[in-house]
Amino acid sequence: MGRKLDPTKEKRGPGRKARKQKGAETELVRFLPAVSDENSKRLSSRARKRAAKRRLGSAEAPKTNKSPEAKPLPGKLPKGAVQTAGKKGPQSLFNAPRGKKRPAPGSDEEEEEEDSEEDGMVNHGDLWGSEDDADMVDDYGADSNSEDEEEGEELLPIERAARKQKAREAAAGIQWSEEETEDEEEEKEVTPESGPPKVEEADGGLQINVDEEPFVLPPAGEMEQDAQAPDLQRVHKRIQDIVGILRDFGAQREEGRSRSEYLNRLKKDLAIYYSYGDFLLGKLMDLFPLSELVEFLEANEVPRPVTLRTNTLKTRRRDLAQALINRGVNLDPLGKWSKTGLVVYDSSVPIGATPEYLAGHYMLQGASSMLPVMALAPQEHERILDMCCAPGGKTSYMAQLMKNTGVILANDANAERLKSVVGNLHRLGVTNTIISHYDGRQFPKVVGGFDRVLLDAPCSGTGVISKDPAVKTNKDEKDILRCAHLQKELLLSAIDSVNATSKTGGYLVYCTCSITVEENEWVVDYALKKRNVRLVPTGLDFGQEGFTRFQERRFHPSLRSTRRFYPHTHNMDGFFIAKFKKFSNSIPQSQTDGVLLCRSGWTAVVQSQLIATSTFQVQAILVPQTPK
Repeated sequence: MGRKLDPTKEKRGPGRKARKQKGAETELVRFLPAVSDENSKRLSSRARKRAAKRRLGSAEAPKTNKSPEAKPLPGKLPKGAVQTAGKKGPQSLFNAPRGKKRPAPGSDEEEEEEDSEEDGMVNHGDLWGSEDDADMVDDYGADSNSEDEEEGEELLPIERAARKQKAREAAAGIQWSEEETEDEEEEKEVTPESGPPKVEEADGGLQINVDEEPFVLPPAGEMEQDAQAPDLQRVHKRIQDIVGILRDFGAQREEGRSRSEYLNRLKKDLAIYYSYGDFLLGKLMDLFPLSELVEFLEANEVPRPVTLRTNTLKTRRRDLAQALINRGVNLDPLGKWSKTGLVVYDSSVPIGATPEYLAGHYMLQGASSMLPVMALAPQEHERILDMCCAPGGKTSYMAQLMKNTGVILANDANAERLKSVVGNLHRLGVTNTIISHYDGRQFPKVVGGFDRVLLDAPCSGTGVISKDPAVKTNKDEKDILRCAHLQKELLLSAIDSVNATSKTGGYLVYCTCSITVEENEWVVDYALKKRNVRLVPTGLDFGQEGFTRFQERRFHPSLRSTRRFYPHTHNMDGFFIAKFKKFSNSIPQSQTDGVLLCRSGWTAVVQSQLIATSTFQVQAILVPQTPK
């Protein structure tokens, strides 16, 4: 209600504004009863007013009535409030500012009183008691009989109302700030009657939101509006509602709505919210159940954990972990499935520029890219082909498993990417690797007869969307089929490069960082039909099984031994791994070889012939045939 004046503090005197407008203040002092110095210093201005009223009493009839229109604004003097001597009257009593406590009068006020008596002013003390009780209401609607805080009397009405309101809202669990309360009291008038209904209205408003209406598909006009200026919060809520309805479609669906309508609406909302193209989103909806689809899309919005692989050619994982911890790196072992991996949570130093990194003690490598090498399980003194080796993570992992023995042929069709391979192999201390620059489809013409082959085929990258968000929109059906065709060619060349008679090997691992069936199961099933190979277990004890049937396609039952990895289930990039065992170097005859009738009456028979060097060559033999 305002600051109380410290009676012990010496009065500094009126300010500049008060010296200019002291007529009302002087007039007010004239109607105050004479009090001793002790009491005047102890009582506040409001207390002195009440004391004067109690002394004079309210028995006398009021001589002048104050019109409500003449009431000035609280805390301000109206224009012309500074009056000249001889023209002061009862009206000047009400020109004094209200709602602000005036400091207790001291010697200065006594001097002003003496000066006013010398000027011929009369004492209008009887007018103080002539005012009605309604005229003594302060700016906050409180009666003048309300207690003063210093005197310990009863609370003002506004204070009582505030306490009641605080008690109500405290029961509702709302924390009140004293500062906010004081600011609200100073800015606007609050009556005891107007406070509680607002709380009841607020409570009523909260009560309305409890009962939610069942979800209804929006009309076509609203759908178009969402496509132009989407409200992502509303779109996300609609996605959750539609997924909930589709889980129990029979009970929760809207009458007259088909499942396809909900699916189309869901597809559009997912495309808007997660910024996917229609083609890729349709592929993902065919691949995952609805609940798992949303989890997959959410996982692609978050980057995968930073992982590194210890280079056992130079150090041990325990020593490396301790060295990095001493440099301020927070890390843990990657998992029970890896003996060399570490996962980094945070680091106070650049993890790719530490002295240990520059010395070749570790390689920054994704967790999923370690799995194909583990599945291949290279042995010492073997001949191994890494057909698509850049940037060299898998090649260096194979070299450390082989302890720099044997020979690794690291090939890549991109000469620019081979530069990073050379740098990494030098840094990591790999000495058993030969780097080549050939198109993978030229093998085994270049060289063949390997014990094991690793093919990390080029793909659409649908498993690493968190690294490359552009995949969401820049892929279409042609891109997928183009990748699948290249992968089939590379896989056949890789199989032909394996020596089936190897005493320790005869194995091939095919892997992609894609999750589409066209680039994975479809390619593997094609290779099973074209070459004398079979699928064997990968040796990985986690991961989901590959598909043996997908929509209208049916694949070989042995595809269950392949493994799929997803971001939302394994917290690593999406990956597919298949391991083949080659049991014969011969190439089976294709069932499509046959006789084609030409216009000239000749026939062309296309045959596949095995060459002694384990390569194959296609020969066209023209056989004359008499037309029938």
